[in-house]
Amino acid sequence: MTSATETQLRAAGPPPAPPQDAAPAPRWSLPALLAILALAAVLYSWNLSGAGLNSFYSAAVLSGTESWKAWFFGSLDSGNFLTVDKPPLALMVMGLSCRVFGYGTWQMMAPMTVAALATVWILHSSVKRVFGHAAAAVAALVLALTPITVAINRDNNPDALLVFLMVAGAALALRATRDGRLLPLLGSAACFGLAFNTKMLQGYIALPAVFVVYLYAAGPALVRRVVHLVLAGVVLAVSSFWWAAAVSLVPASERPYIGGSTDGTAWNLIMGYNGLGRILGGEGNAGGGGGGGFSGTAGLGRMFNDILGGQISWLIPFAGIALVGGLVLCGRAARTDLTRAALVLWGGWTVLHYLTFALAEGTMHPYYTTALAPGVAALCGGGGALLLRAFRADRRWVWVLPLALGVTAVWAAVLLRRASGWNTWLWPAVLVVMALAVAGLFVFRSGTSGLRLRLPAVSVAAAVAAALAGPAAYAWSVPSSGAGGGMSGTNPTAGPTTGSGFGGPGGGAGGGRGLPGGGSGGPDEGGRQGGNAQAGGGEQGGNAEAGGGLPGGGMPSGGQSGQAPGGEQGGQAPSGMQGGPGGGMGGGGSSELIAYLKKHQDGAKWLLAVSSSQGAAQLILSSGEPVISMWGWSGSDKAMTLAKLKELVKKGELHYVQVGGGGGALARANPSVGEGGGPGGGSTVSSEVTAWVQKHGTAVKESDYSSRTSTDSGNGSESSAQSGQSAVYRLDASDVS
Repeated sequence: MTSATETQLRAAGPPPAPPQDAAPAPRWSLPALLAILALAAVLYSWNLSGAGLNSFYSAAVLSGTESWKAWFFGSLDSGNFLTVDKPPLALMVMGLSCRVFGYGTWQMMAPMTVAALATVWILHSSVKRVFGHAAAAVAALVLALTPITVAINRDNNPDALLVFLMVAGAALALRATRDGRLLPLLGSAACFGLAFNTKMLQGYIALPAVFVVYLYAAGPALVRRVVHLVLAGVVLAVSSFWWAAAVSLVPASERPYIGGSTDGTAWNLIMGYNGLGRILGGEGNAGGGGGGGFSGTAGLGRMFNDILGGQISWLIPFAGIALVGGLVLCGRAARTDLTRAALVLWGGWTVLHYLTFALAEGTMHPYYTTALAPGVAALCGGGGALLLRAFRADRRWVWVLPLALGVTAVWAAVLLRRASGWNTWLWPAVLVVMALAVAGLFVFRSGTSGLRLRLPAVSVAAAVAAALAGPAAYAWSVPSSGAGGGMSGTNPTAGPTTGSGFGGPGGGAGGGRGLPGGGSGGPDEGGRQGGNAQAGGGEQGGNAEAGGGLPGGGMPSGGQSGQAPGGEQGGQAPSGMQGGPGGGMGGGGSSELIAYLKKHQDGAKWLLAVSSSQGAAQLILSSGEPVISMWGWSGSDKAMTLAKLKELVKKGELHYVQVGGGGGALARANPSVGEGGGPGGGSTVSSEVTAWVQKHGTAVKESDYSSRTSTDSGNGSESSAQSGQSAVYRLDASDVS
């Protein structure tokens, strides 16, 4: 017969969570958090020196250690000709670390790893205050084991810092909602503003949820809440736009061209390429093809496709059920109910990120979805705790948690079966363990004391283990292989190959290669130029079998013949710039040509000018000298004009320019340096520059720098110049009419 107490519980619905600040912490809570942080530290840093970093950002960090001006602007080269196509906050953080400790992989990645671990800790703390210690532990573990999060946290893309700042902003906003205080809200606004200066509008995706939660659920009167939000808006504006405003105050002639913009300004970059261009396509982004192909066709099901499914989707179904169930359980709670506020905040975070990434028609890389992980993790922990309480207290809810766990297990099996031949034992094990865990929940549901009280906890632990087995296996594949994922540092992913983007494998270690444009993957937007990866020789982990390409490009571990910047900066050159052994400029001919260019630099500020940012970045890393990217990463930058080139040559600041099609000395050794004139090769400006250089410049002969015979290389640059292939030309002031 049902007891009176149980009858009352069922009549009243599931009990609310106790005030967690007042509740004593269980003895296992802190050790569990420390264990999760230790696990995350291993996943994010194990074998890091062998991982592939993004050479585009690596070169910018190096340039920032050589020039404070380059550090402030986020310039690709220390001569400050062109910036990267992102605001510089992440580069500033990594650059400061390298200035203090020397230039190298660990020195560059240390602050990013700390930021990633801090994100796990902040999420744990925020969930704990509302849902309890067990829910916080689950949330932290889910975040730590999210496969795409592990992959990107081992890379020098800005995303680790971006997610840290956004999670910190959300946590502060939730504290401000709970306490009704202004200061945490202002801190939240500052964090989101700094996130904007890390990756621009992506840092704002969760802001509507923050605004709604504080406006509705905070304790102060409505007028005061509105005033608080207005003040927070001021802080947000200042922390967001200080860099763009500072850049605009510097005359265009005294600052580098802002990469990714169409007019050289930061404001254009904000609204265009890094703004609406990401959602609608165009503005230098891949568009019209459903998001550039890196993550599959745009649509509501994108997160579950063959490319993204194994990276982020494992627990999205559970999170969705937990969110809806939790909101229903909150029922008609008071306006200031913190449980509902937390659900709305993290649920809003999840829904907004999901819709943005799923429907984006512009460039959409798999690793963007790491920003979705904190919301999913918080809902799994907090919402899961609510479903568990309801499962035990109300027979009307007894089916919801088992359903959510069952759906999770079945979806995990689907994802694991997509990876043909990879850990084939795992998906049956997940199904069996989850079935036993759900059965245990039912058997021991009514336990009130002794062993029967502890056995439900065992069942819950088994369910968590089954739910996280698949993500954990994917996550561990990244540090265990020593790779940066499917495209090394340019497009990191985790796990086995399960799908394709642009016709190349797209899912994890060994996957994601063969992207268009030589598989360049991109600084953040790689391979926008299109083309066939098998024909261009894959600069960033593309196909190295054709066109003389080398896997990953970049420079070999530890530098190249004493020329690598690592030795000059007091630290070992980051090994991750290669994406594969034998990186650099391809050895032999290229290293000889670089030595020749440095010997005959004759006081010029820049060693060389090339078409693309990816080519310039790798030359900067290989030579340790500034190299000009004439037309940026996407090829749409108008950084170099004929008039500007003549001015640089006349001043003696530049003597060597590489132009023409793929086939010259640099292009054969490193295809990224020149393909059809590189990005912008078809534009009027680039064609004009190319024609003038070929007419007035003197082609560098391969026999001038190479010990190889002419028969080895097809008569060198003389032949290349005649056939329109890639060649390096010498220009002096006397050549400028």
